[in-house]
Amino acid sequence: MSRKGALLRGLAAAAAAVAALGVAAAPAAAEPNHGESSHGESSHGHADEPIVIAHRGASGYLPEHTLEAYQLAVALGADVVEPDLVLTADGELLARHEPMLSGTTDVAEHPEFADRKTTKTIDGQPVTDWFADDFTLAELKTLRAEERIPELRPQSAAWDGKFELVTYDEVLDYVDGLGREVITYPEMKHPSYYKEQGLSIEDALADLLEERELDEEDSPVWVQSFEYPSLVEIDERIDNPVGLNIGGSGEISDADLDLYAATLDTISLNKDRIVPRDEDGYLLEPTDVVERAHERGLEVHVWTFRNENSFLPADFRKGPKEAKWGHYRAEYELFFELGVDAVFSDYPDKAVAARYWSKF
Repeated sequence: MSRKGALLRGLAAAAAAVAALGVAAAPAAAEPNHGESSHGESSHGHADEPIVIAHRGASGYLPEHTLEAYQLAVALGADVVEPDLVLTADGELLARHEPMLSGTTDVAEHPEFADRKTTKTIDGQPVTDWFADDFTLAELKTLRAEERIPELRPQSAAWDGKFELVTYDEVLDYVDGLGREVITYPEMKHPSYYKEQGLSIEDALADLLEERELDEEDSPVWVQSFEYPSLVEIDERIDNPVGLNIGGSGEISDADLDLYAATLDTISLNKDRIVPRDEDGYLLEPTDVVERAHERGLEVHVWTFRNENSFLPADFRKGPKEAKWGHYRAEYELFFELGVDAVFSDYPDKAVAARYWSKF
């Protein structure tokens, strides 16, 4: 089926799911085993098959971090949806990949907000943009979402301007109305940035989870961050599984894995940490990090799986066009064979299909 056909089918399924307050027609999902809690022993257990995490929703098909992208992800069979979280001026948790707004919204087209453009420091670097924490939620609701990489995903960019921004509270309202459990996997973005302003994204998230009685070890919420101290802090307030995102490439030491196993439940790795690539983008021999993490009781999640040649290893690309879909299923199969516990995917239906075919 063509990408357009898959999108239309997915949108129809999502609409039906919303109307029926359920997703009975969605493919059966692996239900994670919420086991006995203790760090160093996986609190959500190794599933019988890899879990499919919808990265920012079905973000290959629709603009990321919109309610519609999450709805489509669920309709396409995702086990987990991943909202990245930033703070608004009035303390709400907004689903956006970063505090900056220009890359994924139409904020630049709003003359009433022209004077909000400013320069701030993110991860030690000056950034000039519009920042969500300078806007109230009511103001942010006047913006509309846009595709981040329209040159690669014109099918998603066709929906620019159609969808409003959404809070994590609204995402939780949505999943509460479904006919099956769908886990949310919020990522606290740039905690240090907020700390420098005297704000705490950890407290904001913990407060919300406590208010909604979703702060227990078996609640359908996992928490993640790229900042280890942030996870240690929020772990003092909630009993949910917590996991560290680790980017880049190179070996992860046994000492680091020992620390993570004693204090966390999951590590979520850049694919290059598991299967490195050479300078031309071709795959090298896999590392043993999955095996070593499992020996310590840690789950291993992997990011991010995307279909376009631009993101695939050179081994799996098909032709010279960056936006063309390559042999993406081969990449899933490679990581499934290495025993990873979950994959973050922009195209959750393709991850679900690859998981199915990997059984044969």
